[in-house]
Amino acid sequence: MRPLIELENVSKIYSAGGEPVSALSGVSLTIESGEWAAVTGRSGSGKSTLMNILGCLDTPTSGRYLLRGEDVSAMPESRLSRVRNREIGFIFQGFNLIPDLTALENVELPLRYRGGLTRSEVRRRAAAALEQVGLAERREHRPGQLSGGQQQRVAIARAIAAEPPLILADEPTGNLDTASGAQVMEILRGLWGEGRTVVLITHDPAIAASARRVLTIADGKLL
Repeated sequence: MRPLIELENVSKIYSAGGEPVSALSGVSLTIESGEWAAVTGRSGSGKSTLMNILGCLDTPTSGRYLLRGEDVSAMPESRLSRVRNREIGFIFQGFNLIPDLTALENVELPLRYRGGLTRSEVRRRAAAALEQVGLAERREHRPGQLSGGQQQRVAIARAIAAEPPLILADEPTGNLDTASGAQVMEILRGLWGEGRTVVLITHDPAIAASARRVLTIADGKLL
């Protein structure tokens, strides 16, 4: 069986003021299905660029990215959008919740865009995801009525409601206090225990150490 993620000599070059800037340089990496890996490095090391490529939010300048054996680098945007919606669950440092929607409605949103699900099935999946992260009783609360830790748990519920095989978490504890951060990490550990593949991006060595595999990136290169 092929690895879930395969990066083959991936580089990413941006233009800054007309000058080329290398964000990633010749990164090769495989992550097996069911792994829990952390990518760590200082600010500006290239870890966020790597996350964007893994999440199909950006494409390499050169090299190949294969997800489940498919060359993501060559996919049209319409296909990439379907991959992001069905194959990948995103958890961001800033939560990215819509303030006018309830917790339940925020979790439902990507399921509605997915298509092919009845309204009752969308509601059932969203409610089940909120229950999994311990927020069943807060489903009708809006983000402004929730603590930072609760908002992040809503974001996790949104990420897992579609049951994607890959969870990408970008600094998921960065805006949280110690207790809330520990709770979020425990949820991620549980998702990994269920068989999900979890890739965590963090600058915090203590958070990275909770993963089963730690990858360090510096100056756009995987060490």
